[in-house]
Amino acid sequence: MSKKPIAFETVLDLCRNRRRRVVLAVLDGERRPLTVNDLRRTVLTQTHQTSVTDVSDGVLTEIRLSLRHTHIPKLESEGVIEYDSERKLVRPTDRFDRLQPQLSAILGADPELEDGIELRI
Repeated sequence: MSKKPIAFETVLDLCRNRRRRVVLAVLDGERRPLTVNDLRRTVLTQTHQTSVTDVSDGVLTEIRLSLRHTHIPKLESEGVIEYDSERKLVRPTDRFDRLQPQLSAILGADPELEDGIELRI
């Protein structure tokens, strides 16, 4: 994989969707592999301001499907994450590290993420 910086337009495109911004923010904060369930809980908490126990199965399924079929593939196609479908594990790559400082600037300017993103367990 190339060591050149990621184009700013690509970073903007990756950050265009709120769920992807949440995923990027939690991966940036944790700096380790996370499960799809970890990401689903965090997206739920950030976008619905509720916990897994207080939401319908339909909402949880919709979030999980959007992560697995839209957002994770988009991030993986740009090489910023690797997805292990057997273990349902998302791992940031070296290319993810090169999203800085653009990612920090974009996430820092998002008023919905101003308190930072914490992994929800």
